[in-house]
Amino acid sequence: MRLLMVGAGGIGGYFGACFAAAGHDVTFLARGATLAALRERGLTVESTVAPAHLVVKATDRVEDAGRPDAIVLCTKLADLDSVAVQVAPIAASALVVTTQNGVEAPDIVGRHIDRSRIAPGVAQIGVAIKSPGVIVHTGTLARLRVGTVAGGPPADAVDAFVTAGRQGGIDIERVDDIQRALWEKFVFLAALSGTACLARQRVGVIREDPDLRATLRDAMREIVTVARARGIDLPDGFVDKQLAFVDGLHPQMCPSLLLDLTERRRLEAPWLQGAVVRMAAAAGVEAPVMRTLYAALKPYLDGAPAH
Repeated sequence: MRLLMVGAGGIGGYFGACFAAAGHDVTFLARGATLAALRERGLTVESTVAPAHLVVKATDRVEDAGRPDAIVLCTKLADLDSVAVQVAPIAASALVVTTQNGVEAPDIVGRHIDRSRIAPGVAQIGVAIKSPGVIVHTGTLARLRVGTVAGGPPADAVDAFVTAGRQGGIDIERVDDIQRALWEKFVFLAALSGTACLARQRVGVIREDPDLRATLRDAMREIVTVARARGIDLPDGFVDKQLAFVDGLHPQMCPSLLLDLTERRRLEAPWLQGAVVRMAAAAGVEAPVMRTLYAALKPYLDGAPAH
């Protein structure tokens, strides 16, 4: 399969390396120091699951990718709108897979690319950029779920992508209810990343401290309430299941939002905690914990505030 990985950060670098290691024709769309590193030194993944050092194809020109079978969008949400415009000219015959956090990525991409090409994806993995072209994978979790919505691509197109991923050793599946899968991750990530940023702590500390754990639980409950108000059927006991999942994570796992906060980078909070606040207001439900988490992050949305 011919793939264009748009972005070579944590998600794009890890999963792109898996596809490339299986012999698929992978091109990375990158820029700046990352592009230079990929061209000069290749792509390195430090992982106990799928370590790799590969010579890869990398470019900053969409037209260099030819006619890919699949375009995997792996950029941050803040860049997604402009990226969708950039790849739209070569997306007419490709499967376009979103992997972003939150639940709004398919709608953002759908402004520029026909929805019949878009397959929403859910990536669950603990990864960080050690340096340009060097990805560090923490723990063993590395999961990718992909599906379609009404009017989206046919199941066989998604199945071909899934088969290619499995050839690369990826834990990947096609799921029928991708909207629910997006919200399941959203409940987990928006609550955990917000709590982690508020405390400036990683997963191990959050789950062991009773007050932080209670904050995490209450944040999850609020997001579940918003989800149900929007017609997403999350069952009773879902929050307890998510907390059990958190208990099984590597204690040093760090949400990407906390990494961005500590590195003084632009934050995805408007599409995570901020999205919950917006949707709660629209649905007429209360979300005081999530509103507080978002308020605490607002001064840092564009990086560290000036002193």
